[in-house]
Amino acid sequence: MEGAAAREARGAEAPRASAPPPAPSEPPAVPRARPRLVFRTQLAHGSPTGKIEGFTNVRELYAKIAEAFGIAPTEILFCTLNSHKVDMQKLLGGQIGLEDFIFAHVRGETKEVEVTKTEDALGLTITDNGAGYAFIKRIKEGSIINRIEAVCVGDSIEAINDHSIVGCRHYEVAKMLRELPKSQPFTLRLVQPKRAFDGVSLLLSRLECSGAISAHHNLCLPDMIGQRSRSSKCPIEAKVTSGRETLRLRSGGAATVEEAPSEFEEEASQKVDDLLESYMGIRDPELASTMVETSKKTVSAQEFARCLDSVLGEFAFPDEFVVEVWAAISEAREACG
Repeated sequence: MEGAAAREARGAEAPRASAPPPAPSEPPAVPRARPRLVFRTQLAHGSPTGKIEGFTNVRELYAKIAEAFGIAPTEILFCTLNSHKVDMQKLLGGQIGLEDFIFAHVRGETKEVEVTKTEDALGLTITDNGAGYAFIKRIKEGSIINRIEAVCVGDSIEAINDHSIVGCRHYEVAKMLRELPKSQPFTLRLVQPKRAFDGVSLLLSRLECSGAISAHHNLCLPDMIGQRSRSSKCPIEAKVTSGRETLRLRSGGAATVEEAPSEFEEEASQKVDDLLESYMGIRDPELASTMVETSKKTVSAQEFARCLDSVLGEFAFPDEFVVEVWAAISEAREACG
């Protein structure tokens, strides 16, 4: 038991200095919020201008456009960027520039054509809209299909011999057409994009572009875009004027804002897209871009082939095609330094 003297001595000890109060901490940095991504849109055949936002893939994009114009998403065949025309060079693919103007091409007339396959290839290049519709992207000059005037670029293929192919991917449709027997007629049911309104709407569109009237007062039919100067204030000619950011739409996962493709990525993707057309009869810039992106993680054709199988196994790419793709990507990398 502690004695009184010890307790007294301990109590006489100098009190310990207390720790200095902590310095006030800096408030945590608040991440800078990215502005809302709002895109302008019209129906390609003529409509008021709408605004859409909050989509992360093509299906959601079509749903937003449909909601803006009071139509069903299944009415939309495909979209083009900065042009109301059926221009396959301006198809909406996996990326949208932050200043791009979106035109939605909707279902028009349905037509049926009978085709006899007299050669191995029909001369069609197929793509799809990422939401269930495959359509014609290119018709080869002098081919079987080229001789049938009723078939046009931009026509959606709805059925082959009354068998609906809605919901099929482009490579599945291309395979069905390749496997059709020669010398045996078959029927294609096609849906063409809706045609533009009459000259009155054309006049209204030109008035809007000149600033005489505002977009919400008319049905805007953007025409003769290529003949207008870049300085025009018409919203249909919106281009990316600052920065190089794009919205990247992915088949799986959320959309992301990224830098626009580099020179190497653009060159390599174009080469891969050409090979897709040559080997499979399809064109798909998003698929080509995915393959180029996959190649960045590999150092050999064999490793590239394994990665493609894990990422895009449903395509069942032939070995010789994969080797060609690797060579094309390597060539683009060397050319761009």
